[in-house]
Amino acid sequence: MANFLIKRLLQALFVIIVVTLLVSWAVRLTGDPSLMLAQGAGSVTEKDLENIRQHLGLNKPFIEQYLGFMQGLLVGDFGRSFLGGTPVGRLIADALPATLLLTLCSLLISLLVSIPLGIRAAVNKGGWSDQLIRIVSLVGLSFPNFWLAIMLVLMFSIALPMFPPSGMEGPLSLVLPALTMGIILSATNIRLVRTAMLDILSTQYVMVARSKGLSENVVLYRHALRNCAIPLITFIGLQFGSLIGGIVVVEKVFNWPGLGTLAFDAISGRDYPVLQGAVTVLALLIVCVNLLVDVIYGLVDPRIRVDS
Repeated sequence: MANFLIKRLLQALFVIIVVTLLVSWAVRLTGDPSLMLAQGAGSVTEKDLENIRQHLGLNKPFIEQYLGFMQGLLVGDFGRSFLGGTPVGRLIADALPATLLLTLCSLLISLLVSIPLGIRAAVNKGGWSDQLIRIVSLVGLSFPNFWLAIMLVLMFSIALPMFPPSGMEGPLSLVLPALTMGIILSATNIRLVRTAMLDILSTQYVMVARSKGLSENVVLYRHALRNCAIPLITFIGLQFGSLIGGIVVVEKVFNWPGLGTLAFDAISGRDYPVLQGAVTVLALLIVCVNLLVDVIYGLVDPRIRVDS
């Protein structure tokens, strides 16, 4: 286990270096932040712009700027925002809980919907319920997340004013963004659960469990579901990265004050430190979730042992 963790931590370090390097390089292609900061200041000379670049440290070579960012990252210092001077770490600390809350609620909705529907579709293979569930999941896969978000706002915030259309004003504000991501995730997970359950239901130990007189729910949820949990957990771990990417769009549509909105605004304002910090934290989240998935394998299925 110790060797496994060391290998994964080294891999995580490599991923963080590559991600931060690419982001630091790509964000500088969006334009010069000094021009954004000089807007509204009247007549600005090239010397004024050069003074702004020197103050922000943008006159240094790219590799020197990057190494400075990484050096600060080692001690938990993400730098300061170009636009307000606020420490980036404070901005991330304020936005991270909102993103984690939305992510976990979206995953919970997805599991609560996809597991029972996927099992029902597998048990009734070829029946009307199986056909209906498969059609619904296919329709869900066809929805872009931003379009679904807008439709939910039109339906449940304007036509039927049941939930707030944007912001984070209370528990009800979480419903529409979490439902948006949960529906998108459920469409994929339903098909995954159905396929995995079809393979499990034809195995010998399921037939033995049924021959012992166990109830159908015990056979399905205690015996069959546990053995198809491995591919489901694997896919959820892989899905976490795409979930984070989708949340960036959904957060912006609902004006949800998370890391996605923070990163989007940083791109618009060419705020290099904020964008680098937000993307670094998102990359760390994805790496940690993938590591957690590997550890959960051994807990779900004792036959699996992590290489030591």
